[in-house]
Amino acid sequence: MAARVAAAVAAALLAAALLLPGAAAEWTLTKKGTVVSYDERSLMIDGKRDLFFSGAIHYPRSPPEMWDKLVKMAKMGGLNTIETYVFWNGHEPEPGKYYFEGRFDLIRFLNVIKDNDMYAIVRIGPFIQAEWNHGGLPYWLREIGHIIFRANNEPFKREMEKFVRFIVQKLKDAEMFAPQGGPIILSQIENEYGNIKKDRKVEGDKYLEWAADMAISTGIGVPWVMCKQSIAPGEVIPTCNGRHCGDTWTLLDKNKPRLWTENWTAQFRTFGDQLAQRSAEDIAYAVLRFFAKGGTLVNYYMYHGGTNFGRTGASYVLTGYYDEAPMDEYGMCKEPKFGHLRDLHNVIKSYHKAFLWGKQSFEILGNGYEVHNYELPEDKLCLSFLSNNNTGEDGTVVFRGEKFYVPSRSVSILADCKTVVYNTKRVFVQHSERSFHTTDETSKNNVWEMYSEAIPKFRKTRVRTKQPLEQYNQTKDTSDYLWYTTSFRLESDDLPFRRDIRPVIQIKSTAHAMIGFANDAFVGTGRGSKREKSFMFEKPMDLRVGINHIAMLSSSMGMKDSGGELVEVKGGIQDCVVQGLNTGTLDLQGNGWGHKARLEGEDKEIYTEKGMAQFQWKPAENDLPITWYRGNLLIIFEEELGKPGGILIQTVRRDDICVFISEHNPAQIKTWESDGGQIKLIAEDTSTRGTLNCPPQRTIQEVVFASFGNPEGACGNFTAGTCHTPDAKAVVEKECLGKESCVLPVVNTVYGADINCPATTATLAVQVRCKVSGAQAA
Repeated sequence: MAARVAAAVAAALLAAALLLPGAAAEWTLTKKGTVVSYDERSLMIDGKRDLFFSGAIHYPRSPPEMWDKLVKMAKMGGLNTIETYVFWNGHEPEPGKYYFEGRFDLIRFLNVIKDNDMYAIVRIGPFIQAEWNHGGLPYWLREIGHIIFRANNEPFKREMEKFVRFIVQKLKDAEMFAPQGGPIILSQIENEYGNIKKDRKVEGDKYLEWAADMAISTGIGVPWVMCKQSIAPGEVIPTCNGRHCGDTWTLLDKNKPRLWTENWTAQFRTFGDQLAQRSAEDIAYAVLRFFAKGGTLVNYYMYHGGTNFGRTGASYVLTGYYDEAPMDEYGMCKEPKFGHLRDLHNVIKSYHKAFLWGKQSFEILGNGYEVHNYELPEDKLCLSFLSNNNTGEDGTVVFRGEKFYVPSRSVSILADCKTVVYNTKRVFVQHSERSFHTTDETSKNNVWEMYSEAIPKFRKTRVRTKQPLEQYNQTKDTSDYLWYTTSFRLESDDLPFRRDIRPVIQIKSTAHAMIGFANDAFVGTGRGSKREKSFMFEKPMDLRVGINHIAMLSSSMGMKDSGGELVEVKGGIQDCVVQGLNTGTLDLQGNGWGHKARLEGEDKEIYTEKGMAQFQWKPAENDLPITWYRGNLLIIFEEELGKPGGILIQTVRRDDICVFISEHNPAQIKTWESDGGQIKLIAEDTSTRGTLNCPPQRTIQEVVFASFGNPEGACGNFTAGTCHTPDAKAVVEKECLGKESCVLPVVNTVYGADINCPATTATLAVQVRCKVSGAQAA
């Protein structure tokens, strides 16, 4: 039945040309004097409602040389807006000392957005979370007396207002706000305050009201928002953050528009996490559910995550940030996520007039089935969002006398309220798989030299106390490393009589990792995780009669980025004992400790040409801890036991491309073309087809996988099903090898498939590999 209904829908699509009344959306660019306002439906540019498809790209998480390419690619993806946070601790590392160079050149980044004729959303915060070190708050705030972060607390409010006004003035001076002709149409104050409001009670409301009033008083000429809230003070717009804001969020102020500031395109990862995935189909479903209910702005968080360079990531967060976003860490399009969302944007934009100005209506069509309509009868415009909200249950519904097949948890867009032009579950764009390739530079530069850090002794340290000190107060966010040292004397009677028994050092730590040494000998390592607030370091060691020296290199992997108690977060050694001695347990916690913050290599900037010249390098050896290795200008610090010969230099490409499409899919709409002020939908032909396109200067050189029947898996990991036809690979090779692109019919007869196989889904799965051909390489 599903196949017959789908075929009927496909046939309806395949008229020679369908005319859709209503002009395509053209973005209104800002100019001096532009007025940005809002009503209950949307943000308005010079009094005109508009749609905003935004993508988060954080300027410090990508090199400036990539910014223009990233913004251009986002625009190709159908976006008209770029969103970014402002990073307080990056811009004011010390009180009153500001930094706006390199990756932190905010004005340069905003000019790139402007030069590409796009809007900008600037989320000043200045608390941002963002899986960024300390949530973006400078460490020096912690040293201000009686301060409480993000509270109705005068010391914090004073510093927050000072920074917000500084940033606003800097943006005004550069004419970055829309009324000045700049790209900024929206700004944010605070960030996800609802997460800690329960800890602030009445004082939290007072703080929010103060923050809203302070922000509005800056006079930037564009609206302010507060995210992840249902209501906000005064003129400030509350917005949603989450995965399914169309179904999980309630806007309490009906005079303000429905805006979605964070649609999470995947999930950031911490060390130890499994790969975080979110399908293109689920993102598209969530977006159309939100727009069906009146949403007019969605911001994909992240659209390009980039890299947490240096020490910028929060606790345990990986260096690669939101690598599963529509553009991956390296700025390459991740298909089908990029293309499937691009198609969604193009469809909605083509019918913006009905959507923004049409009369809204809502109908329940069955259990889990509903439709939201937007109609302008006088202009003969009608747009419908037909939803199946059931999980795992495809179905057919009747709407306005016509039958429509709707896959489970999907939304179909109906042009003229009758013609399916997009379904969130039906993906027509190709898939891509990333591959890594070892370069010739690996063998050319495989001669490594090394320098090992010196292990400090208690008597040579400058900071000595009876008990171990708290770590962050010593490093002050200038390093991840703090040496703890102590010494103690043992007599012969103290040591175990049996040689098979070794003393064990036990340390409870609230830092993130630890490397231990006893009498300069490596003892071992220990580490925690994001889920545990502390860990135990427990290792056997060799001790001797006389003075014994213990040195522990404690390290943090970024500071915590959120929570009402952020100012109180601590790290370091909490308890230290030696077990297994003949005379019992030796408690070292009050033994007297020396401290040394930072590594020598950090202090002398060993990673620079000038810095490395200050060290005596020697040929590299394996299995040495706390050792720096160099080759050419690449500097690597190995904490544990490294093997520099195993280091590879690789390039990354997305040369493996795939299609995964069913014969039952409705035929694809190829494109939307303007014809005399109307939108013409051009259908490709009466059959469903899959298209493969290689990256520039590459051709299809290998068919890695091909199957028609009931294949399973994802691009790069397909498996044949029980209805597999062996002829599929030969058909694809004949059609595609040696070409830059090819089009594959999705018809069972082409591949000699048994359509009567009980388990068939009539699906074609193909993976091909694109390479530089011999002629091109020459």
